[in-house]
Amino acid sequence: MLIILNLVNQKSIDMKLKKILLSVAFLLVVNMASAFTIRYYNNDSQNYTMEVRSNGSTQKIEFTSSTTGSTSVQTSASEIEIKTSCGWVKVKDGAKISIKNGCIKIE
Repeated sequence: MLIILNLVNQKSIDMKLKKILLSVAFLLVVNMASAFTIRYYNNDSQNYTMEVRSNGSTQKIEFTSSTTGSTSVQTSASEIEIKTSCGWVKVKDGAKISIKNGCIKIE
């Protein structure tokens, strides 16, 4: 009888552990898949590829010439830094920016 009760309790613990592990895994995947979005207007007649720094890693983003658009960066950060010809610029998630002469201005 004790063996059966131990098996039932073990199965209950295993199910709870599985639920907890699946919940943690889901939260990690959701957090990793989050995207940082920037709305932009590029006043210049040339495309730009700029370096982005966030959470200690770097990526590249592209801004199309003479266009209003949006671009995204895969990061969980709420703020990134973009390297322009005028230096590094801090940009917050959802920000609207304009590009002129290769420099970024936050609107």
